[in-house]
Amino acid sequence: MHGLVVAAHGRHYELELPDGERVSGYPRGKKSIYACGDRVETKRISANQVQILANLPRRSLLYRSDAYREKLIAANVTQMILVVATEPSFSLELLSRILVAAESQGLQSVIVLNKIDLEQRLPAARAHLAPLAALAYPLVEISARGNAAPLLPHLAGNISVIVGQSGMGKSTLVNALVPSAQAATREISTVLDSGKHSTTHARLYRLDADSALIDCPGLQEFGLAHLSTGAIEQGFIEMRPYLGKCRFRDCQHVSEPNCAVKDAVATGRADPQRLQHLQRLTAGRGPGPG
Repeated sequence: MHGLVVAAHGRHYELELPDGERVSGYPRGKKSIYACGDRVETKRISANQVQILANLPRRSLLYRSDAYREKLIAANVTQMILVVATEPSFSLELLSRILVAAESQGLQSVIVLNKIDLEQRLPAARAHLAPLAALAYPLVEISARGNAAPLLPHLAGNISVIVGQSGMGKSTLVNALVPSAQAATREISTVLDSGKHSTTHARLYRLDADSALIDCPGLQEFGLAHLSTGAIEQGFIEMRPYLGKCRFRDCQHVSEPNCAVKDAVATGRADPQRLQHLQRLTAGRGPGPG
């Protein structure tokens, strides 16, 4: 029997079965190796519980990692919705990290600038986003409390994961897109028995037969220990035309002569702040396309 993980909370999972039934799922062993969006094999162990036996092949897996552990975010998504706001302030380097992770999984990315009704702060937020707005990522400006409709065309036909720092209005946006989600943020989850949960764990909401949205807790950091130097470089999409064209094959794009990436920055074809992000992310990793 197959199931879809629609909520992940530690070693407790909420699953949707093919007939629409919602059950609680528990994995074999001590490790939590499943993510919201995973499709899994299960067997029934009681009226409303199943044991998770194995994962079915994944299309994608968005996760972050440091030297000690990995944190799964969402599986089998096709798109990432990266939410920032006019306030509080947001970290452009954190956005670069998240975009690199999405690129490594072949995900589309859409950047959402929320709270544009705070007009006095809007010019500064736009200026801060300018290096990303100049790239190929769609940029959607909204006020989630008033009208989230401009984002809807980007969600159609996609399994999207919504990601962002705490305080950017992700929960407000999810509630605007999925009115039934408001109940989920207030009520006790009887399946997980986990008390009140705003965005303390990832949860999948269906938008229509072909579209879904996964909400996950706010992020303050995003480690990329699982990615090689080459994968990180490829994650900076504006740098790709210049990779492999430096004088030295193992160029770190820092102080080496005849660096095609640094030349792109010097001639205005790439942003210097983004190069700084790339340099910090690859510092100490050593060369290698990986």
